[in-house]
Amino acid sequence: MKILLIGGTVFLGRALVDEALRRGHEVTLFNRGQAGPTPSGAEAVQGDREDEAALRALARGRTWDCVIDTCGFEPRTVRRSVRALAGHVETYAFVSSFHAYADWPAQGVDESFPRHACASDASPDDVPYNALKAGCERAVEEGSPGRALIVNPGIIVGPGENVGRLPWWLETIARGGRVLAPGSPDRAIQLIDARDIAVFTLDRLAEGGTGRYLTTGVRESTTMGELLRACVDATGAETELVWADERFLQDHGVAPWTEVPLWVPESPEAVGAWAASSVKALAAGLRCRPIAETVADTWRALGDGGHPRPKYLQGKTPVGLDRDKHDAVLAAWDDRGSRA
Repeated sequence: MKILLIGGTVFLGRALVDEALRRGHEVTLFNRGQAGPTPSGAEAVQGDREDEAALRALARGRTWDCVIDTCGFEPRTVRRSVRALAGHVETYAFVSSFHAYADWPAQGVDESFPRHACASDASPDDVPYNALKAGCERAVEEGSPGRALIVNPGIIVGPGENVGRLPWWLETIARGGRVLAPGSPDRAIQLIDARDIAVFTLDRLAEGGTGRYLTTGVRESTTMGELLRACVDATGAETELVWADERFLQDHGVAPWTEVPLWVPESPEAVGAWAASSVKALAAGLRCRPIAETVADTWRALGDGGHPRPKYLQGKTPVGLDRDKHDAVLAAWDDRGSRA
């Protein structure tokens, strides 16, 4: 296939490029050239997707079997890309997220659930951030009727992760000693390796597939305890996981998700956080590797800890619990236990 990939140098985009090149596809990348080096074997075209003239110049006299859009966050921007590439690509594949669904995380969604009411020409000032992906999807579907492939990933992990959720856990556990862990080790979670999304997306495109697919880990296949024990095994650290009560952590000012990555406290508002259905994607060929493999490969990609730690961010919010705060909360937990 001839593939145009918008983005393509960071995390999921890079996983898609690497897999496409491994299969012998012809790959063109369109990006600003600021996020990372161009993978060897791919053609790089530098430009800003916000500039419709640059997109039209890219497409002039060229066609691709498909475009894969991994970095569309605003409906107007995505609509501009769809419009500029109309007639130059057969299928428009858009990587969205669970955030497109209005009922998530309060419910365990599947493809039949309603999306947020966000128009295809909405701006960030019009709707909440989490609803924008729904508008992006509509921009693709309206501009490529019958030729759109929408991939809705859950939480993505794997080598090259740039948000830093799994890398933070690996680096924290690699220090050794006692490490706070949230809630119960038996809490089921759903994670998916970026490489598995890449394989699935390219398989669907090769088969001419369109439509919508939730792509995440199989329900109940992994727990928080299994994830963190895999981190201990991968790093080889002498680490004791100290499982602290969720309410205690929150009462001591520990922020779920950002300060303690991948921690979603059990509550009525989040019962579906780790309960989305990937049944349709699994039936269409999605395969999810064991979490231990993903963890070990991510640790190797980090250089076994021998690299400068990047600044991990969830949007503009730092990811990970400050070490001094971690130690203070751990001491408070120990003191609570000694008084019991």
